[in-house]
Amino acid sequence: MPLPYRYLTSLMVRYNGRSILIDCGEGTQMALRRKGWSPKPIDMILFTHYHADHISGLPGLLLTMGNAERTEPLLIAGPKGVERVVNSLRVIAPEIPFEIRFREIREPEESFLLPGEKDFTIHAYRVNHNVTCYAYAMTLDRIGKFDVARATELGIPKPFWNRLQKGETIETENGVLTPDMVLGPPRKGLKIGYCTDTRPCEGAVKAAEGADLFICEGMYGEEDKIAKAREHKHMTFTEAAAIAKKARPAKMWLTHYSPSLLHPEEYMQSVWNIFPAASPGKDGKSMELRFEDE
Repeated sequence: MPLPYRYLTSLMVRYNGRSILIDCGEGTQMALRRKGWSPKPIDMILFTHYHADHISGLPGLLLTMGNAERTEPLLIAGPKGVERVVNSLRVIAPEIPFEIRFREIREPEESFLLPGEKDFTIHAYRVNHNVTCYAYAMTLDRIGKFDVARATELGIPKPFWNRLQKGETIETENGVLTPDMVLGPPRKGLKIGYCTDTRPCEGAVKAAEGADLFICEGMYGEEDKIAKAREHKHMTFTEAAAIAKKARPAKMWLTHYSPSLLHPEEYMQSVWNIFPAASPGKDGKSMELRFEDE
């Protein structure tokens, strides 16, 4: 339920000039505007599932994209039925000047590249809600460091260095040059995990495992709401903390609060007792992730 100071669910991930939106509840456009971000460069929208609080902001967002004169295709991915669901919503947003392409996620686990990127992978993990629902992780791989001494020793001409560093294989009159000739072992990349609308399950753990940031639902702060959490297939704060303790992300933000949960910070001590690197999420909260040595 949207509140005057709290919009419904959405997450924006931005990388290298690209933008990926997960879910699009009511208020998503307002949240974007408050951050000073535009919907026009959104390259992809992922849906965890098709309950109204996660998708009802989509028709208006599509219209805004169209009014901003977007012409490039938009990729929308989600559980089985994504094309049918989106096209049903488009009854009230029928005329948009760009193509919508769909990717339907059917398997318990699936991975695919962000179109146009070779190092940015999206991983989907089915979780335990009362409709088909997925948690997502996004990983950015990082190649090994370029070895100048090795390239020099092998007599590789400098004009080829940048191409090899970018992973290109080069054929020359003296033979084939491959990136592994001049690159060290892969370095630690980045990972974001996102999980909402589920009971504790292995899919949630996999999304969180080793993440630099794990964003997880905490529907109820009060422990006496555990029966309600089980009935509606949601989690309490401490159940989310137990997932983080097992998966060991660097940080965890809680989100997707019940409308009755007006002050989530009041329930954080029980979370910190289990997983200290946790904090309550709030509208507009963001952070920049960087590689370890930057």
